[in-house]
Amino acid sequence: MADLQELRVRWRRAVQRARDEDTCHPGTDPYADELLRRWQEPQRRYHTLTHLTAVLDHVDVLEEYAHDPDLVRLAAWFHDAVYLPERSENEERSARLAERALPEAGVSEAGTAEVARLVRLTVTHDPAPGDRNGEVLCDADLAILAAPPAAYAAYTAEVREEYHFVPNDAFREGRSAILRQLLDLPRLFRTPHGRAKWEPTARYNLAAELEMLSTAEDPAS
Repeated sequence: MADLQELRVRWRRAVQRARDEDTCHPGTDPYADELLRRWQEPQRRYHTLTHLTAVLDHVDVLEEYAHDPDLVRLAAWFHDAVYLPERSENEERSARLAERALPEAGVSEAGTAEVARLVRLTVTHDPAPGDRNGEVLCDADLAILAAPPAAYAAYTAEVREEYHFVPNDAFREGRSAILRQLLDLPRLFRTPHGRAKWEPTARYNLAAELEMLSTAEDPAS
């Protein structure tokens, strides 16, 4: 169960470090409360407060690799703030939410633009070489792929629940395509920590899931 008060503290700390101190601004808690409300919407099964907390925790692990870890933390807060499984523009809408909210919270124009850029980057999880903030956010978001077997199985089950409206055959086909695309990448993780600690386990998990999907039978058939 996510600790809401601790998440508010983490939000407040990141905003305070990222904000333009010369700008007048209101308190930050209303923004945290709105984001926490969004992350608890009923259509979510995987993209919940548990996922948000995990991504923030992974950013903490990887912060030494980021150019500005607090902007990366703010991007983590916003990266799935808008999430409707049946829609394809969630990242864009999440980025626009950041562009509206962060200036009101006192974050500079440049800081806001960087957060929005990072949120949009989670469409592809493909940061350019040298994009240290992007590498940290993408690695933190994908770290679930390197979870232990039970946690990885829970993740895949939650993803399936979010897409409950997709027929089994169509889901297997779409999910298998995503897994193949990931396995075809020269590397899943970009930070030194991610490559050393997470890459082998993640590839094992992805290959095992793909094998399971390829042999699964539709229970309705």
